[in-house]
Amino acid sequence: MAKHLTQLDIEAILGTLDGWQGKLTWDSLCDAVVKHIGKRPTRQSLNSNKQIKLAFQNKKSRLKGAPEDTKIPPSLAIAGQRIKRLEEENSRLRTENLRLLEKYIIWQYNAYRHGLPEEKLNMPLPAIDRESSK
Repeated sequence: MAKHLTQLDIEAILGTLDGWQGKLTWDSLCDAVVKHIGKRPTRQSLNSNKQIKLAFQNKKSRLKGAPEDTKIPPSLAIAGQRIKRLEEENSRLRTENLRLLEKYIIWQYNAYRHGLPEEKLNMPLPAIDRESSK
């Protein structure tokens, strides 16, 4: 059975997707992330993660409409790659932020519907007593 992806693995995979250039397939992504996470994930494990699946679909659709690159100096190419990677990351984070805002609105409505006052929702988490482990 395959190991589950950790949050660090997911972030590394998303970073790889943000900087991706050229043809994108699940197999090519699995091969590319081996050096970052130390194992080759399956297509199914990547596809089952909502963040990765959404980022993959967004990147794939953007790559379909991307124009072919022209010859430019290396320093500009590096800067352009960095800008493109940051734009991709920004786009992915905006999409993820919208998803979280939608979830927050649902939670807000359900809290109101069940009569939970804002004071109860804003109570701090209880302190963890690390001394007693019985």
